[in-house]
Amino acid sequence: MAEEPFSDRLKRLEDRIAKAKSTREPPRSHRGEFTQGSLAWRMVTELVVGMALGLAIGLGLDALFGTRPVFLVVFALLGFAGGVRTMLRTAEEVKRGRGEAALMNRPAGKAPDDADEE
Repeated sequence: MAEEPFSDRLKRLEDRIAKAKSTREPPRSHRGEFTQGSLAWRMVTELVVGMALGLAIGLGLDALFGTRPVFLVVFALLGFAGGVRTMLRTAEEVKRGRGEAALMNRPAGKAPDDADEE
């Protein structure tokens, strides 16, 4: 039995690949969708950045004025408070269904409900 020409086998393979690609569903776009994990990482990042900024400002002022732990402690506490406040604001956005963090709870294509605005 003679072997088929290479070009015929290649054409059949291309047809099979095209058929498989057409039956496969397209990949979902993750743009604008947030998961609970990404929301948690956002909140952790907000807290860490607040603390880091407070520590940096405190260290800088202590170095500038020559008072070692005073400004470091004060601004570390202020940075922590600012980070917690930002986390609470993000949680409130999710609760009210507004903001980019709230997109994780909304079905695709659904607009935010404006009936609960104050």
